[in-house]
Amino acid sequence: MAVEFLTDEQAAGYGAFGGAPSRAELERYFFLDDADRELIQDKRRDHNRLGFAVQLTSVRFLGRFMPDPRQVPAEVAEYLAEQLDIADASCLKLYGERDGTARTHAGEIQQVEGWRDFAEVAEDLREWVDARAWTTGDGPKALFDAAAGWLRERRVLLPGATTLERLVGSVREVANQRLWDSLYGLLSIGQRAVLDSLLQVPPGARVSELDRLRHGPVRVSGPQMTRALERAAEIASLGMGELDVSAVPPRRLAELSRYGIDGKASLLRRHSDPRRLATLLATAVHLTTRAVDDALDLLDVLIATKLLARAERETAREKIKTLPRVERASAKLAAAVQVLIESTTEQVDTGTGEVFPPEADSVEAVWQRIEAVVPRRELAAALAAIGELAPPLDSDADEAWRAQLVTRFPTVRPFLERLTTVVDFGATPEGLPVLKALRLLPGLSGRKKVAPSEIDTGLLVGSWRRLVLAAPHAEPGTVDWKAYTFCVLEHFHRMLRRREIFARNSSRWGDPRAKLLADHAWELARPKVLASLNLPGRAEEHLKARAELLHDTYHEVAGRLPGNAQVVFGDDGRLHLAALEPQPERASLTELRSAVNALLPRVDLPEVLLEVFAWTGADTAFTSITGGEARLGDLHVTIAALLVAHGCNIGYTPVIGSAEALTRDRLSHVDQTYLRLATYRAANATLIAKQQTIALASTWGGGLVASIDGMRFVVPVPSVYARPNPKYFGRRGGATWLNMINDQAAGLGGKIVAGTPRDSLHVLDVLYDRDGGRRPEMIVTDTAAYSDIVFGLLTLAGYAYAPQLADLPDQKMWRIDARADYGPFTDAARGRVDPARIERHWEDILRIIGSIHTGAVRAYDVIRMLSRDGRPTPLGDAIAHYGRISKTLHILRMADEPGYRHQIKAQANLQEGRHALARKVFHGRNGQLYQNYHEGMEDQIGALGLVLNAIVLFNTRYMDAALTHLRAGGFDVREEDVARLSPFVRHHINMMGRYSFQLPEMPGGLRSLNPTP
Repeated sequence: MAVEFLTDEQAAGYGAFGGAPSRAELERYFFLDDADRELIQDKRRDHNRLGFAVQLTSVRFLGRFMPDPRQVPAEVAEYLAEQLDIADASCLKLYGERDGTARTHAGEIQQVEGWRDFAEVAEDLREWVDARAWTTGDGPKALFDAAAGWLRERRVLLPGATTLERLVGSVREVANQRLWDSLYGLLSIGQRAVLDSLLQVPPGARVSELDRLRHGPVRVSGPQMTRALERAAEIASLGMGELDVSAVPPRRLAELSRYGIDGKASLLRRHSDPRRLATLLATAVHLTTRAVDDALDLLDVLIATKLLARAERETAREKIKTLPRVERASAKLAAAVQVLIESTTEQVDTGTGEVFPPEADSVEAVWQRIEAVVPRRELAAALAAIGELAPPLDSDADEAWRAQLVTRFPTVRPFLERLTTVVDFGATPEGLPVLKALRLLPGLSGRKKVAPSEIDTGLLVGSWRRLVLAAPHAEPGTVDWKAYTFCVLEHFHRMLRRREIFARNSSRWGDPRAKLLADHAWELARPKVLASLNLPGRAEEHLKARAELLHDTYHEVAGRLPGNAQVVFGDDGRLHLAALEPQPERASLTELRSAVNALLPRVDLPEVLLEVFAWTGADTAFTSITGGEARLGDLHVTIAALLVAHGCNIGYTPVIGSAEALTRDRLSHVDQTYLRLATYRAANATLIAKQQTIALASTWGGGLVASIDGMRFVVPVPSVYARPNPKYFGRRGGATWLNMINDQAAGLGGKIVAGTPRDSLHVLDVLYDRDGGRRPEMIVTDTAAYSDIVFGLLTLAGYAYAPQLADLPDQKMWRIDARADYGPFTDAARGRVDPARIERHWEDILRIIGSIHTGAVRAYDVIRMLSRDGRPTPLGDAIAHYGRISKTLHILRMADEPGYRHQIKAQANLQEGRHALARKVFHGRNGQLYQNYHEGMEDQIGALGLVLNAIVLFNTRYMDAALTHLRAGGFDVREEDVARLSPFVRHHINMMGRYSFQLPEMPGGLRSLNPTP
């Protein structure tokens, strides 16, 4: 049983100082309180007092007593000596000269502090590690670190590295085997045979059945939709989705299925029966819902882009083509009608008021006058042209493109019947009539005569009524069933997006209402949610306090307006803010920036990654997807090469080398086995934590302000997960990386979304799914991420939301007291918040935010559910009213505090700087994203995000060292200038061409700064 997984460096660093602790760590672990001083004061001589203090505090930090306390970092000794009024910390070298002193002190500390021996808790730890390994599937190093933390928290002295390593490794192996056995035991003999058949390559085929089934559709077309549904039906017919796998933790099932999705069939065949079949079962269960997700994703794109949008475009083009004919015919008809009116209407002399009879006294006379302007033949032709080209008087603006849409029936006919048999649709009462009509469509298809009584005429809104009931080619008493099909499909598409119709056997298109906490589950979660979010169970007092805050803020800001030159009110009473003046750059800032940048060492990008790995151990987060231990030498080198290949979008070729770690086969194996979104995120968390410890990063901010914005990528390959937007993607489709960065320049996470949807739909999901770092308190976005509902949800979730709100005059300000006089703001505050509306829905509002906060449901689905065609539901409207209070407070603060606006702008600029660096890094293939599937996009952008954080960490640490160097040399370093330095500099990093994978000797943990000229 393989249980050894620590490298020599990791084993040496276990329970030992890996360098000087940060200032924050010194203050947390090495501060001596009154009880500590009382223990120390009876020790004679300075070196014994200091040595005792070293042992007392270092065991708290390390979890074990140091073999030689005299080897503590000098920073620790000096920090403790200062607290004990010991002038010379070097006296520590005398500690322990008499044999037994240090050992006696350690025994005393162990007894007083209650430190226990490992043997006392070994079985408890084994149970804890087993539970964690079973539920999380963490890698061995992550479990090892967590176990060490568990021991420290319980004041248990750490055992030897080998002892803990063997315990973790053996327990993890047992947990993995239990996972495989649990799933294997669910299968009958027949089901095992079915799953094993997936690994076979049929005669004449080039890939296994599993390879064929795990690849979904990429092109958007009717035939692809048919194949997508056939794939979903074929996977469902395996019957694995009907097995009850709820006893297995969802995360373990997901990780096992990811291995089945990404792993090669040849590799799966080599595993033992339990492991192989457990992996195949997890994969089949995942694919059962994934295939339906893929089919509905494709249907959404097909209807939105290939049918509705194309029909509108073609109709617009046809209108443009016919416009000259319409103009000519209209001009002739207008001239004729003008003559008619003039010839048959009494004329009045405006000067004298005298009335004259019509100029023409007969029809023949009228025609003579008309034909003098437009010949009768031309007039008849113009009338015929208008009749042909102009819509009927009772038509609507949609009739032309809807008529065009009906001609595309062959696109949808092949999959209509299969759609409702493969996908298990459900509906709310509002969506039920549409779903019922959808299920009846196959029975109408192809029939010569369909009577109005056979369709739901209640769905025939607008021009659909004419197109269905009064089609020119339809016989009297019959309907155009093709037009009716598209009428139902248009309703269905809208209801599906709003989740009024949902798919029970789908993950992404399921019913969000079913995922909301309810009944007993909500009763259990409610107290914790309210305490966590600091929300009251009843709304009255809370809303009263919010109303008072809003009322008082209006008066306070209005009182300071006479001295505020930034605020202007228009003639309509709307608020305008003067343009924000950029902060000037002082000469000292320019000089400091130049001096710091000149000192940064010149490196290749792989060296940046390897050095960051050496500082942080982030490479150990890349664990094997098989669950086994890494048996590859120089794995960190291969990982660095792959991060360059993916992060720079250049592929394998530029990083392939002669070393074993850089061969193509090795790169391909590690890529498939170790690199995935979960390991990217785990590694990223390590970098974020390290960034927080650097003094320069703390100068930039405390990590409590974050911004979220989108970065666009053209996707030039066929993909269901890329959507059109000519502004950003030209004639191709594209995707958006919605990413979050804090004020310490660390990227906290992000997600890939198709096309360019409103960021507001995804902001909360990004916030709740961050990779690491402190929970931000203030969130900055641009206007695209704003809506009143999002304002309400973010406020309820405990965030201070600060969108930039472009076009401020268009942003309505709100009040609660309709009669209050707010001075200059009285006209601007033209909206009225209704507290009663909020109060009526308060319990449902709490349940909504509680479900989001606990992860029971995605915020994206909730926001979709709270809006209907751009109009909020009653519950959505109540949340929007709650959000408008915070929105108005935000606008008032923007008007009152220029510093607040500068803070928002600075954070937005920080994000722009990160995106600019990302463009430079992701330079290969013209910066376009060549991935067909959502998972591939996530993985590649995950690599980019990790590379960006590594560069930022590398720059921040060396810039911090450069500042120390400059201060020591007498350079005038001003803190206000330091706060404006950017970690996104890149002039010193080679990202193109040939790369070095060798690190120089760095005795102090850092390479030498670049020598100044």
